[in-house]
Amino acid sequence: MTRLSSVLSSLLLSASLLVIAGCDSTADNQQPVELARVRVAEAVMGPAAPSIRTNGLLANEDEIRLSFKVGGVIRRLSVTEGEQVRKGQKLAEIEQAEIDAQVEQASQAYEKARRDLERGDRLYADKVISLEQLQDLRTQLAVNEAALSSAKFNWSYAAIVAPHDGTVLRRLAEERELVQAGAPILVLGAKDKGFVVRAGLADREIVQVKLGDEAQIRLDALPGKTLTGKVTEVSGAADTASGMFGIEVALDPTDLPLKSGLVAKLTIIPSTAKAGERVYVPISAIVEGSGRTARVFVLDQKHARRRDIEVAFIEGESVALHAGLQAGEQVITDGAQYLEDGEEVTLAEPVAANRE
Repeated sequence: MTRLSSVLSSLLLSASLLVIAGCDSTADNQQPVELARVRVAEAVMGPAAPSIRTNGLLANEDEIRLSFKVGGVIRRLSVTEGEQVRKGQKLAEIEQAEIDAQVEQASQAYEKARRDLERGDRLYADKVISLEQLQDLRTQLAVNEAALSSAKFNWSYAAIVAPHDGTVLRRLAEERELVQAGAPILVLGAKDKGFVVRAGLADREIVQVKLGDEAQIRLDALPGKTLTGKVTEVSGAADTASGMFGIEVALDPTDLPLKSGLVAKLTIIPSTAKAGERVYVPISAIVEGSGRTARVFVLDQKHARRRDIEVAFIEGESVALHAGLQAGEQVITDGAQYLEDGEEVTLAEPVAANRE
């Protein structure tokens, strides 16, 4: 009996040692759970209404169409498109033989009328002609004097002179070409008046825009550059051809090499956007949505908490919210698509900025 007890004791001891060894082996092989690595962004406040985006064309604010006062053959056209000109510089001339003849004709008619009046004064003094005849001679002199002034005025406009410093934007005629009176010959952009962007807006957009609204302008020709300006003109009626309402945005002064005709991308910040504020989050924080309802994950200490939100509108790479978040809360962006509600997470290192 004693021997059996000893054997059982040995077996129990061996089994215990095997169990302990097995437990130690399991503990040694167990790997620590790796937490999901995420990045976060802060919910911030922004405008209550979305910006208005459209495309337009850059133009000189003051574009002057220059022409001759009288018709004729162009004798000289001394400028080309894109050329810089100074105020008072002669840009074009018309052949003056015909207009010189008109001035001479008017001058001779005036001199004859003046002599006729002098003779009429003497005849009236001698009672040879009546007062009515004398008054007719005075009227004829006044008529001829006016005709001479008109001819001289036309003669003074037989040349086109630059009214301002500026740039020749378009040249609409050539030398030796016959042009009609008032037909545009050159289009001059005044240098000291600055530039504007002209664009068209739809009816649902034009009602939000007011004079003085701020705008940002980007040009394809100058990537990376952002210009600023203000709305200075808002059309009161739609264009019959396009159905769009025209606006004009005056650019703030800049030293950039701007040219009339450049394509501009216009972002207008309507005054209604400043009437209040909304909470904004990055669009990358949205994990799922249906209509105006969506979901994000909010960082609660070390855990990701799913939160329902209500979307107001999308603005570029951000989403404006009606409700669901407060400014300052941390929303998860990178890694949000793979999380479960309440899951413990760890923050990844920030993305390093690119260095040239």
